Amino acid sequence: MRVLRVAHHGVVSAWRARERALRRRGVDVALVSAKRWNEGGRLVSLDADGDRFVRGAATIGTHPNAFLYTPGPLWRALGARPDLIDLHEEPFSLATAEILLLRRLRRSRAPYVLYSAQNLEKRYPVPFRWFERWALRGAAAAYVCNTEAGEILVRKGLRGPARLIPLGVDTAQFRPAERTAAADPPTIGYVGRLEPYKGVDTLVRALALRPGWRLEITGDGPQKAELVALAGELGITSRVAFLGFAQGGELADRYRRLDAIAVPSIPWPGWLEQFCRVAVEAMASGVPVVASRSGAIPDVVADAGILVEPGDPEALATGLDDALEGSRRAQLRDAGLRRAQEFTWERVAELQDELYREVLPSNDSGRQRPPQVVAVAYGDPALLDGALEMLGGEFPITIVDNSSSPATAELAARRNAHYIDPGRNLGFGAGVNAALRSLAERGLEGDDVLLLNPDARIAPDGVRAMHETLHARPRRAAVGATQTEPDTGEPVRVWWPFPSPLRAWIDALGLGRLDRARDFAIGSVLLLRAEAIAEIGLLDEQFFLYAEEVDWQKRARDARWDIAVAEVDSTHIGAGTGGDSTRREALFFASGEKYQRKHFGAFGWQVFRAGVIVGATVRAVLARGDKAAEARRRRAIFLEGPIGYSERVG
Repeated sequence: MRVLRVAHHGVVSAWRARERALRRRGVDVALVSAKRWNEGGRLVSLDADGDRFVRGAATIGTHPNAFLYTPGPLWRALGARPDLIDLHEEPFSLATAEILLLRRLRRSRAPYVLYSAQNLEKRYPVPFRWFERWALRGAAAAYVCNTEAGEILVRKGLRGPARLIPLGVDTAQFRPAERTAAADPPTIGYVGRLEPYKGVDTLVRALALRPGWRLEITGDGPQKAELVALAGELGITSRVAFLGFAQGGELADRYRRLDAIAVPSIPWPGWLEQFCRVAVEAMASGVPVVASRSGAIPDVVADAGILVEPGDPEALATGLDDALEGSRRAQLRDAGLRRAQEFTWERVAELQDELYREVLPSNDSGRQRPPQVVAVAYGDPALLDGALEMLGGEFPITIVDNSSSPATAELAARRNAHYIDPGRNLGFGAGVNAALRSLAERGLEGDDVLLLNPDARIAPDGVRAMHETLHARPRRAAVGATQTEPDTGEPVRVWWPFPSPLRAWIDALGLGRLDRARDFAIGSVLLLRAEAIAEIGLLDEQFFLYAEEVDWQKRARDARWDIAVAEVDSTHIGAGTGGDSTRREALFFASGEKYQRKHFGAFGWQVFRAGVIVGATVRAVLARGDKAAEARRRRAIFLEGPIGYSERVG
């Protein structure tokens, strides 16, 4: 499984522990991080620190939700075709919108998951509101660090699951000191940004109520000068140490010399504490936690710390008194160490891996067994006999005989194939469905299925290569085959764009040859994954002939499955099974009308139809000979309506 994670906070080495733990679990993670970012009040530059999986991208803007990455590193990372994209940015952020736009321009079909910590329901201004709606509607899932954030995402339109995955702590680095008793005088700690909503002024006032305490403040921010002045006004400057930013081993050492830590965050307009990483690091370090009963803090601390009312210096001082008392301190230390084990990076990676595998099912049993070959026969069985001869008897075969021919029944017996006679001509889609239902009845629904036209040819090595390509990605629904003309050896176009009203007009303007989108593979040799069939369903039987495999692949794409084409040797005669060419043409256009109505509605069909009529009219005037006659015939069919025309000539 290849996962692309994008997270600006990956600039801090300690916070890349999630990716390291995922890689230890066998997940091939690549990370794009900011090259420089303000963390804890100080600009931090990316130091790979031996992490070869991380790449830095310069950023434009400094607000966590209103900045952009320079697109180059993201474009290259998306070009590596990850199986899954993990956006550790808020759904409404500019960065998320940028990445999703680049994903679309890259024509990536990889599903994506989102992250959110926002535990206040907000209605963002335009265009951020649009970014959020777009991101949520297309997301396969989301993960959140507090329950409120998940509930908000669901209310706002998240269609996939929202899983609670906490932030983690490195328990090898953040570990308790050998001493267990509090020092005299005790040292209280604070770690975090110096901002009004962090409530550090409440802690400074609490310190003034206890003359014997010392306070060590780790971090920086715009409120520092105000806090220094407050300590001076209260006459406690000598007992307050502003130590500045720290990370890694230096930060862990600062925790270990503390007797208790305060997390005095207060509710603030537009902000609540969303997780509280400091509390987890302190608990892992054996330091009792006294924290405000605010935001996500109670869920993180649970019964392993002391909770007090926010903004109340006396309540905070009393809570710290309790935490410093001998037996109570020992109790909190032990409870905190146990609680911290729920936040190890290994546990976080386990939950993250479970989410990825929920989005990308890893049931790969189909790889272990050869695919089932399904052929829908009609007319002379000689072509089908040639196709099966090419396979060399290496794959199990099911034949659906739409012409109820004794010769085809004899062929099936000779080729040791399972034979189905439906008693009438079901058409291709319904014929395939009859075979799929038969496989399920025989307990073979877990096998992949190769749809093989009787006039197509592919050798066993080609089928095996297609099978390997199918299982190279967890969410790959179908694999087509490169093909050549049997007589000339010229390559056949196997990738096509999905037909749509817009593309009809692109073709009408003479620009169709420029549209080389790789949306679906032609269905003459098409391998379908068992898990995709189970999720997406059978072929749509309203398509008697043509468009059924296009429709199925469109449904697969819409369900965030991937389509591929394997580089193999195969051929396809094209209309080799014969039949009335006028009738086949009528069925082709009728299926096109049904496809447009199904996926774009009645209005979309009329737009498509108008585009075809305009394009055919222009060609009828400009072309000569057979091409002009063909354009006039197409215009007449679309003026009448393809379904009506098909019924008239059928």
